[in-house]
Amino acid sequence: MLSRVADSLYWMSRNIERAENNARALSVQLVNMLEASDQDMLDRDWEEVLEISASAEDYYNRYERLDRDAMIHYLTISPVNLNSLANCMKYARDNARSTREIIPDELWQSLNRFHLEQKGWEEQTFTIQHTQGYLKNLITASMTAQGIIESSMSRGNPYTFIKIGKWLERAEKTARILNVICEKHRKSTPGGTHSYYYWLTGLQVLNGYDAYIKDNPPTMDAKPVLRFLIDEPAFPRSIRYCMDHVLSAVHKLEGGKISSYSEELFQMLATIEEELGRTNIEELDMEELMKFLDHFQDRCYAVSRLFTETYYLVEPVHVT
Repeated sequence: MLSRVADSLYWMSRNIERAENNARALSVQLVNMLEASDQDMLDRDWEEVLEISASAEDYYNRYERLDRDAMIHYLTISPVNLNSLANCMKYARDNARSTREIIPDELWQSLNRFHLEQKGWEEQTFTIQHTQGYLKNLITASMTAQGIIESSMSRGNPYTFIKIGKWLERAEKTARILNVICEKHRKSTPGGTHSYYYWLTGLQVLNGYDAYIKDNPPTMDAKPVLRFLIDEPAFPRSIRYCMDHVLSAVHKLEGGKISSYSEELFQMLATIEEELGRTNIEELDMEELMKFLDHFQDRCYAVSRLFTETYYLVEPVHVT
């Protein structure tokens, strides 16, 4: 498989995953906005959505103040925000178009259909309900794309590059979301009622609420939620699950062998596995957990760099 094809498949997958995660974060925030009574807290929540989905620094370079409508436009369809939902889905569609001979035709048709429908959405009058409809359509399009990949693609190298992109993007985003939630928890009043909603929000954004409450009491205590979203090997959005599958997929690409050109990548993945294995979430306070999550995000950036170098992929300018 040509490296340019592998590059397109990898970034198609990462951008689909990024768009879905950002859409979930914005959707949960819109629901919280309708229920919130504390305006100062709501403004802080919007800044936290920025940190999850884009860059607060970039936003404030373009806008003088926090404004709900400007924020929603920036996160959804703004052409200047390289990680806006519209841009992520456009990048995914462009990469799918360049690999149409590799991917299932239904996958291309699904992404192209969303692209055409999105143009109509951008021309309509803004409302909260309309935005939620758009977010729901995007999440459905992402999950449809994943379903097509799982049900239609042979488990060869193209499939493996797609899955590595998905799992690496998902692991990094899970860490970023948890870091934001940990910061909110750390700053909250000890024993306050807000803490419950912080961890509930984290589970909702990561689409883990239903899976969590099946095996845990719905008390939303910090450590059980963190343990589930970081260390649960059976939950497909946990950090451990994602990184286990990245390592397994890279082994598959290399036929179970470690060559000179892939040695550094394997060493980094093995280091991450070792760090995850020795981290005891129960023993860490919030400050230590935030440092762990920051460090893990740095590790994800390192894996992404090594992966692109190992397989001669191109690092796009919109990666954050």
